[in-house]
This record gives sequence, C-alpha cells and structure tokens, in this order.
Amino acid sequence: MEKNQEERREQEIVYSRSVKAGKRIYYLDVRKARNEDLYLCITESKRRQGEEGEAPSFEKHKVFLYKEDFAHFTEGLEDVIAYVKSQLGDIEARPEWVPEEKEEESAAEEGGEPKKKRLLGFLRK
Repeated sequence: MEKNQEERREQEIVYSRSVKAGKRIYYLDVRKARNEDLYLCITESKRRQGEEGEAPSFEKHKVFLYKEDFAHFTEGLEDVIAYVKSQLGDIEARPEWVPEEKEEESAAEEGGEPKKKRLLGFLRK
C-alpha cells in the first residue's frame, strides 16, 4: 500500500528542479492537482549532522504556491531581493555554485543530458 502512495505522489510531479546551496537543497516541483491544475511546491531540505555514529538526517520544510498567487509572490520576492541588494550591494554566489549554463555545457561535453531550464527564471538578473 505504501508503494502505491509513493508512486501516486511521484506521478503528480510534472516538472522538477533542484538548487544546491551549501548545506541546503531547494526542490522546485511543479505538481498536478486532482483537478488538473498545476501548482508549485518548494521544499527546503537541510542536512543535519547526526551524533557520533548516527547517520545524518534531513529536515524538510514545504511551501505550496498556487498559480493565482504567482504574480504577487514574484513581485514580493523581487522587491525583497532588490532591498537586500540596495543594502548590501551585489551579492556573490556561493563559491561551489556552478551556473546552469556551465552545467549544461559540461553535461553536453560528457555526452549527458543538459539540465532542465530554470523554473524561476525571473531570479536571474
């Protein structure tokens, strides 16, 4: 029974993208609701180091964003990012971050498939 539930959960994801950021990974999943509408599920997964001898665990937090809220969310996110930039100047990416274009180029050179295009392209400025 648990396997069927997991399969159903996977079937409802129609597009996915992950963003690695230090100890965190952000999963951006476009999911299909029962009524065929699409919505965005943003999951933050943070690695927690276990105590000695224990395996690390992952703490997860989810945010569901529905299509009717995309414009307001985008406007708010762009506003707060602009505010932070105005206070701190340009923000440098983490050193281990590799821009998507380079990932696609290296994947193509290695004969692999390039990653999917950015889901939230408005963040690239």
